[in-house]
Amino acid sequence: MPARTVVITGASSGFGRGVALSLAQQGCNLVLAARRSRLLDQLAEDCGNAIAVTCDVGDPNSVEKLGAAAIAKFNRIDVWINNAGVAALGPFERIPLEDHLRVVQTNLGGAVAGSHVALRHFRQVGSGTLINIASMLGRTPAPYYASYCASKYGIVGLCDALRQELAAQDAAGIRVCAVLPMAADTPFFDHAANYTGHTLQPFPITDADEIVAAIVGVVDEPQDEVTVGLSATAATIAERLSQTITHGATGAMTQLLQDDAPDAPIETGNLHRPLAIGTGVHGSILQRLDMERQQPRP
Repeated sequence: MPARTVVITGASSGFGRGVALSLAQQGCNLVLAARRSRLLDQLAEDCGNAIAVTCDVGDPNSVEKLGAAAIAKFNRIDVWINNAGVAALGPFERIPLEDHLRVVQTNLGGAVAGSHVALRHFRQVGSGTLINIASMLGRTPAPYYASYCASKYGIVGLCDALRQELAAQDAAGIRVCAVLPMAADTPFFDHAANYTGHTLQPFPITDADEIVAAIVGVVDEPQDEVTVGLSATAATIAERLSQTITHGATGAMTQLLQDDAPDAPIETGNLHRPLAIGTGVHGSILQRLDMERQQPRP
């Protein structure tokens, strides 16, 4: 059986990097995409049978070129993973509109563009797996994450609608999967634009390796929708039982944690240009939170 060819966006760090390294061990052909060319080149070298394609998923033309590069190198695409994502966190009206729109352009627009390229190819060959990385914030919202939630709700809806289309057209060989993780210890929070005036205080935090394993599991055995971790499962059940109570509780918790956090300067993160920091699978959020909790409060 020939090696599968997998396209991964947002591959330079976090989930994308972890999935790439794991799939490389399975012998997959990899097409690695992100904005940070140097990191991609090194990752492609580490993975073996892989190519690096510098790509800003917020630009549909860049995504088209990514698909073309994959076909030119490996002749086909078996799995496409839309993983790239950014965030601008803080009170909605304090965040510049251009930053909100950039979040939607990258997260939802990137998923739409990647899905469009992937499904056109899957239709031609009669099979394939599309995996969109959403979030539990695509089911249960949180204050200070407005545009991020909007983008992730959009991704969940995109997946639902595409599955309906494929079922109606009897395209059983094509799968559309959504992965919904909770906040994780990746460089995501090192990269996020922060307009809260405080250090970011996500809770609960899931281990990045657990989410990487879940994404790889969907590559191997596609499922329509996967939540990762006990906290994500609990949130899903609570949402179904009582949306009002669940939204009220998560909103109050997020507000309390964030308002009580240490002060921090406003930062635009990696929204408009990539950052040098945050290059691994894991990030610094857990270490920072532990340090903050150990410091005496005034």
